[in-house]
Amino acid sequence: MGVKRKQHGAQFKAQVAMAELSAEYGGHPTMISTWKQELVKRAGELFERGAKTAADPQQTIDRLHQKIGQLQVEQNVLAGQPAIARLLKGGR
Repeated sequence: MGVKRKQHGAQFKAQVAMAELSAEYGGHPTMISTWKQELVKRAGELFERGAKTAADPQQTIDRLHQKIGQLQVEQNVLAGQPAIARLLKGGR
């Protein structure tokens, strides 16, 4: 009679795989498992045909310039407040 091969369940295989990845890359097995689940959940997006194209670079630049302007206005308003002005200058 031959030697019967041991059958391993899916849970055991997953634990071994996560432990090996953890040892190799220095991450915690739970963290690696979470990354894997996220990849499996969203992997379909990578291979969809007609996937979203990258945003228009000029549109992105315009949006960022608008945000910079907004932040500058907010900084100027806050700088008019004595306590906040001292903080912005590095004082207490």
